[in-house]
Amino acid sequence: MNLALYRHMMQLHLKMFFGFGVGSAMYVTLITSLYPLLDDNMEQIDDMMQILPEGMMRAFGMESISNYGQFISAEYYGLFYLLILGVFSVMVAIQLVARLVDRGSMAYLLSTQVSRTKVIVTQMLVLISGLIVIHVLTFAGGALAARFLIDTDRIALTEFFQINYVGFCLFLAVSGYSFLISCLFNDEKNAFAVAGGVTFLFYGMNMMGKIVTKIDWIRHFTPFSLYEPGKIASGEGEVLVSVIILILIGLLSYGLAIVLFRKRNLPL
Repeated sequence: MNLALYRHMMQLHLKMFFGFGVGSAMYVTLITSLYPLLDDNMEQIDDMMQILPEGMMRAFGMESISNYGQFISAEYYGLFYLLILGVFSVMVAIQLVARLVDRGSMAYLLSTQVSRTKVIVTQMLVLISGLIVIHVLTFAGGALAARFLIDTDRIALTEFFQINYVGFCLFLAVSGYSFLISCLFNDEKNAFAVAGGVTFLFYGMNMMGKIVTKIDWIRHFTPFSLYEPGKIASGEGEVLVSVIILILIGLLSYGLAIVLFRKRNLPL
């Protein structure tokens, strides 16, 4: 890692990191503030939810809404969170490598005394730092909203932390393969199309597997299947197994990206 390059890249991207993080935290705070209005009638709401198609309820993690964790999972972590962080992971991964190669900026970086390995490891750490910033702000927003807006006894902070931590691991994996794709292309648009297409395909396979139970098996080919915030909130999630697999996917993808970037011919 090169500290000077890391500081420069963080200065360039920090506003965007905080923009995504603050936006996510504000949405969690808003949803949390609505929870007391619904909590007193949660049983009736849960009964109403049962009239919805089973596939739809599974797709959005709405099988049961009997506590805060399941509520926030259904309202945010089961849909919007996945879309927002998916866009962030793909976009920043492409900006940190493929865009620099496409625009010739990578040539200036590699013409210095900083080695290729240090350059690509630094770019990787910038991307992971962005994910950490967003998840810390999101968790802090939810925890503070719970502290000041509702009775904290109603909230299981451990499960809420696990929902965010497993989510971070999921997008460590998503950003990992996006970063790998970014290292393979010289053209920013092509890299974005492939990384975005793969992520959309994985997301779609996960949703289709939930909606159509006959093809539930296709979910096992996508990392999104390892993130089930509703089950984590109810204490039924396989948190440790999911975390280990997602971290392995992320580390393997980032490691392969570093190796390939060191060896490939770049248009410098």
